[in-house]
Amino acid sequence: MAPKPLLIGISARIHHPIGPQRDLGGVYTKTLHYLEQSVAHWVLAKGVLAVMIPAIESAGLIRRSDMSLGAYAEHLDGLVLQGGADIAPETYGETPLSPEWAGDRIRDLYEIDLFNAFVEAGKPVLGICRGCQMINVALGGSLYQDIATQVETNVTHRDAAKYEDQYHEVSLVPGTRLAQLFPDVTRAGINSIHHQSVKVLGRDLTVEARCETDGVVEAIRWRGPSYVFGMQWHPEFMQTASPTQLDGAPILQDFLATARARRGG
Repeated sequence: MAPKPLLIGISARIHHPIGPQRDLGGVYTKTLHYLEQSVAHWVLAKGVLAVMIPAIESAGLIRRSDMSLGAYAEHLDGLVLQGGADIAPETYGETPLSPEWAGDRIRDLYEIDLFNAFVEAGKPVLGICRGCQMINVALGGSLYQDIATQVETNVTHRDAAKYEDQYHEVSLVPGTRLAQLFPDVTRAGINSIHHQSVKVLGRDLTVEARCETDGVVEAIRWRGPSYVFGMQWHPEFMQTASPTQLDGAPILQDFLATARARRGG
């Protein structure tokens, strides 16, 4: 009999029907939980199934107290925190410096609960872009609300027109797990679709990659008893055939191998 596939949970993005979005009509007048297709396809592999975990909002028909995210952590083998909206500055003790950086507080609370549940269960957690930032905030860290105005840099970390085709180089920190996964790589190109990044590191986190030019944190890992890793780039959008870009496959394989070992086979 073939072994049961790994079940990897992916946090939901949330569409809030506010402002002009309501004018779209139909389903867009409703709160939507959704999964970026490229993330699902990146996670999917032989013997792996991806499962989106719905958020629970206080204003919904189901109250947060009626549903335990711990049950997802019990039955799933790992968690991927996908990218999306900014993290609300209130979540790390600040106020928005600009209205457009207000973020998604509802999603923050949901993902922090989700993160804590998987960490408590000893299940591996991997964060992509916002997910990396969420790991830092969930562990007590803070963020630069806007790299362009808060960090001295000539690097463009987000270009809305180029989106995933905006690149810069990162340096891997020697001796880290990330460097071990890429033994012949010291610098590589990664896509950059974010304007926020780690400011103060959260508890027991280590930096594993930085922007080559300005030192902005691009990857972090927890020193705690279970696997927690976050990267600012989007491996699901990377051109893995390019020799100049960092291949996301070793990172995914490491994450899935940890999930299999945690399951026990």
